[in-house]
This record gives sequence, structure tokens and C-alpha cells, in this order.
Amino acid sequence: MADYVPPLRDMRFVFSRLLDGAGVDDDLLDAVLGEAGRFAAEAIAPLNAAANKAGCTRHQDGSVTTPPGFQEAYRQYREAGWGTLALPEEYGGQGLPHVMATAVEEFLNSACHAFNMYPGLTHGAVAVLEARGSEELKAAYLPRLVSGEWLGTMALTEPQAGTDLGLVRTRAAPNADGSFAVTGEKIFCSGGEHDLTDNIVHLALARLPDAPAGSRGISLFLVPKILPDGTRNAVSCGAIEHKMGLSGSATCAMHFEGATGWLVGELNAGLAAMFIMMNAARLSCGVQGVAQAELAYQKAAAYALERRQGRAAGSAEEADPLIVHPDVRRLLMDARAFTEGFRALVLWTAWQIDQGNDDLVALLTPVIKAYGTDRGFETAVAMQQIFGGHGYITETGVEQIVRDARAPMLYEGANGVQALDLVGRKLLRDGGQTVERFIALVEGQCEDADETLGFLATPLLEAAHEAREAALWLLSQGKADPDALGAGSYAFLQLIGVLTTGWMWLNLAKAALPDAGSDPFCTAKLATARHYALHALPQVSALRRKVEAGAEALMALPPEAFLRD
Repeated sequence: MADYVPPLRDMRFVFSRLLDGAGVDDDLLDAVLGEAGRFAAEAIAPLNAAANKAGCTRHQDGSVTTPPGFQEAYRQYREAGWGTLALPEEYGGQGLPHVMATAVEEFLNSACHAFNMYPGLTHGAVAVLEARGSEELKAAYLPRLVSGEWLGTMALTEPQAGTDLGLVRTRAAPNADGSFAVTGEKIFCSGGEHDLTDNIVHLALARLPDAPAGSRGISLFLVPKILPDGTRNAVSCGAIEHKMGLSGSATCAMHFEGATGWLVGELNAGLAAMFIMMNAARLSCGVQGVAQAELAYQKAAAYALERRQGRAAGSAEEADPLIVHPDVRRLLMDARAFTEGFRALVLWTAWQIDQGNDDLVALLTPVIKAYGTDRGFETAVAMQQIFGGHGYITETGVEQIVRDARAPMLYEGANGVQALDLVGRKLLRDGGQTVERFIALVEGQCEDADETLGFLATPLLEAAHEAREAALWLLSQGKADPDALGAGSYAFLQLIGVLTTGWMWLNLAKAALPDAGSDPFCTAKLATARHYALHALPQVSALRRKVEAGAEALMALPPEAFLRD
């Protein structure tokens, strides 16, 4: 089979039936999705396995060579304008809805996740500069970032400062000309150095010598690889990390040695500015989760149809295709139910960004990031299982998907941190009002559903009730017992993930209902919705019990007891 087949029919179904075309002319929508899918399948997907083997090379002068084919692929990517789709027209972008760029992003991540890591952070960098940059910085950098002539990075993490960015030690000292000298070490910088563009624009967190301690003393600086006068800045790649996966993505340790940088936004307000970029990246992680799941599903489904192992009940054949066995069907249906339902959720949320529904997007961002990447990885592992021993060797390519899919669970804020964000910032901050509005929205659609959709609407309504009870329990316990809040946070995020994906399935099933029976695609949609109702929604009750289990058992052991004697 092909390396990757873009799910164009599924994408078009979501756009036309759930998003009302996202406000884009049908012909333009079809042209963009069709051409983007073709580009991803034909130009990018063939690079995936080769990039995994070749990796990146750092040279003695600190320069980095990307895998063979990446330079040419990026040239085509830039010339076709794929990175400009949803960027502002004022700076050379096409100004199309964000949701269209999200669809293209899925195609590219399925085709070669490592390749898409290079341009992937630039949209966030553009958003930060557009919102917080001075007019001078906007004029100098936005046109070239938007066009893809230059690419952007995020320089946050340091050896001692991962999740807790208040521990950042990188220093910025004022220069006489209004710039700053940035000195420090950053690690885990995706695309910190590469050969795809002449200039790389780093957005780096640092603190002034007299800044307040902790996160309130962090400022954000734009530090380019090449200065406006054409000379090389004092920023360099000291090493490339040796990683479990995403070998084709140069994850760099960067040295800033008095590098010239310019303040972005206000002094000591850098973390708030950087969160513009981080939240965009977190939504992109969810796209990566569904993209890896889709790729793994495609490979496993094709293998299950051709591989003959074991006899079906009552079969006279020597061996039947794997697809006849119910347990293999279970794995495939679970994967199908996640990828199609979660894809709809990701696209719907991207459309909410276009609509300006900020509260709802903020609520769903940690869910999309954490639930999407958790389930994306779990789906990749499940698809590997279908291959049996062949899934453990490199020949099939599925083990690469498992390794690559592991990274998005870790970066842009590990998934446990996303769960704390959901309950601490999104639930407690407004007393649960936003969560309640969302649950009420789901309940209303369940109650209004056609009776033929009762197979899904009824258990989904029950799941919404369970979600409310779990949220109320956290609200009642959170202020009095922070450990109880932390102990229940991950289960609550998973619960909301199952609920929101089920809600999308209700919308998908409603959209498919008129053509079910006459259109095999819509018939399959209803069958998959039924599977989700029977096999995924029951998890909500168990997850609520985990939320309400409290912290006593988790916190019972003293720290030293975790070490073996």
C-alpha cells in the first residue's frame, strides 16, 4: 500500500456537515484539501522512513544537516504556500480560516511528523509577535516568518527548568542601543539549528539581573541566528539530543553567549506572552496525536486484510485474514472510533478559534493536547499489536510510529501538567462555570437528538451527568485539599476527553443518518458511532470513581518508601 493515504472523504464530511464549510467556498475547500493531501502523500510521506534512519547531523562548526530530501521538500512546501494558509494577509499570508491550516497540519504530521516539526512552531511565533511585538519587530520579522523564508523556534526549557519555568536562569543585560545581551543554555529546542532556511528566529525566555524571582521576573526576547546587518549572532547549537523517536527533527541544546536580542512585549511579562505560542503548540500536539493514530490505523487495517493467521469460526480455509477475528476487529474499531471522533473535535475546536470562542477553546486546549496524544500513542501501540512480531521490527514502519507518537505526550507541558491546568485554571478559576456551560451544551444536544440516535444519545447524556458530578466533587475538595485536586485531575481530563469525543460522535452520527443505508461511508459512520457508545462511553463511570477516590491512598507512603530496600 501507499506510505500514507490522506483521509480526504472524512475531512470533507466534517467540514461540510459539522462546520458548514467553515465559511469557505466549496471549490476552494476541495482544492486546498485535495492538493494538500496529494503533496503530503507524494512529496512528504516518502521521507518518513528514510529520515528515521538518517537522522540529523551536527558538524564541528555547530551547523546541522537535516535528513536527505528535507531541503527540497521544504522548498516545495514554501513555494506552494502551505505555511501561509491561515496567516495574516497584512504580512503576506492568505488569511484563510485557522481550521483549514489545521486540516493540512494533520496531513503533514501523518506523512512525516519529523519534517513538520521544522515549520510547526512558526505559526505560534507569528502569533506572539503580532500580539506583543513592537512595530519595528513586526516589520522586520513577520513578512519573512509568514512567507517561510525564515522559521521560528521556542527557547524555553533549561537543564534545571522544565515544567517550572520560574527556575529559568538565562540572563538578559540591557545594551546601550536598546537591545539586550542574552546569555544562557536552552535545551530541547526543536529546529534550533537546521539547513532549511538561512535565518532562524528564536523566542527565548530570560530574566534581567534585577528582575523579581520566579515566573514574575521572566521576559521574552527575539534572538535571531542572523542579525539585521547580516552577521552571525552569538547563538549556536552545542549538541543534538539523541532521542527515542522523531530522529529527523533536530532537537538542539542551544548556547546563547551574549547574543543580541530584542524585548517582545513588556519586561517581566514574558511568560504570558509565551503562552500565546505554547497554547498554539498544545493544540498542534493534539493534531499530532490523531495524525499518528491515523497513520498507524492505515497500516494495521491493510495488514489485517492481507495477513492470514488462524481460522474463523466455521471456516474451511487453512487460514483466514486477521480481519475476521473479533479481537483484531476490536483493536481496529477502537482506533477508527478515536481517529474519526477526535479529528472532528480538533477541527471543530479550530473553527471555534476562527469564531472567537476563546473560553471554550481555553477549556478544550489541555484536553486536546493530553487526551489526544495519550490516545494517539495508545492507538499506535494497539495497531502495532495487530502486526504481532512483525510490528516489533523496523520493516513494517509501525514501530517508528510508536516511538514518534510518544514525544507529543511529553513536550509543550507533560500531560499530567495539562490535567492540572484543566482542573486548576479552567475548572476552579471561575467556579466551574465554563465547564458547566459545556456540559449543558452536550446535554441539550443529547435531549434534542432523534430517537434513532438513542443508542448514543442516552449513554452520552448519562456520561455528561457523571462529568458534572466529578466536576462538583473537585470543586468541593479543591480548595480544602489540593492533593485531592491533583490526584483526581488526570482522571478528570480523561473523562472530559471521552465525553467530548462522544459528543462529536453524536454530531457525526446525526450528520450521517440521512444517507445511512445508501452511502457506505455514512453507514460506516453510524456503525463506528455505535461502537464508541458501547466500548468507550462506559469508561466515564470508572473515571468518575477515580476522580472521587481522593489522595489518601496516593499520598500514604513517605517519599523514601518508593526506593527498594
